[in-house]
Amino acid sequence: MRCMLLMKATPESETGVMPGPEIFAAMDEFNGTMIKAGVMLGGEGLFPSSAGARVHFGTGKPVVVDGPFAETKELLAGYWILQVKSLEEAIEWASRCPGCDGDTEFQIEVRRIYDLADFPQEAIDAIPNEREWLAQQQAQNTSGNTL
Repeated sequence: MRCMLLMKATPESETGVMPGPEIFAAMDEFNGTMIKAGVMLGGEGLFPSSAGARVHFGTGKPVVVDGPFAETKELLAGYWILQVKSLEEAIEWASRCPGCDGDTEFQIEVRRIYDLADFPQEAIDAIPNEREWLAQQQAQNTSGNTL
C-alpha cells in the first residue's frame, strides 16, 4: 500500500525560517534510510503559504485567493510518499522523523493513498486510461525524475 506522510506547517516554516544544518543533515539521513529500505517513493518540502494560492470552487467560476493563509495548523510544510506493507509501518516511519524528540512541536498526518484495487469494477471501467497514466507515472518515478 502507498501512504502519504503530511508534515504540518509550524509558525517558523510559515515565515520561511529554514532549519539549521543539523536538521538538514538529519533529514538527509532519514530520507536515505527510507530510500535504502525501499519504502520512499517521493518527498519534498513546500514553500510557505505566502508563496502559494488556493483555488476555490462552487461559486460559478474558480476563485483564486493568494496566500498567506491564517490557520498554520491546517497548512503543510512537506510530504513523503511511501510504499509500505501496512498503515502501522507508515506510522512507524513517521515516528522516526528527525526532530520529533526535540522542543519544536509539529505534526505528521499519515494517510493511505487509493490504489485501483480499492475501487469497485464499475469505477475502474469508467477510467480506461488510469492504468496507462499510472504506468507512465511509475516509469517517471523510477527514472529519477521526482527525487
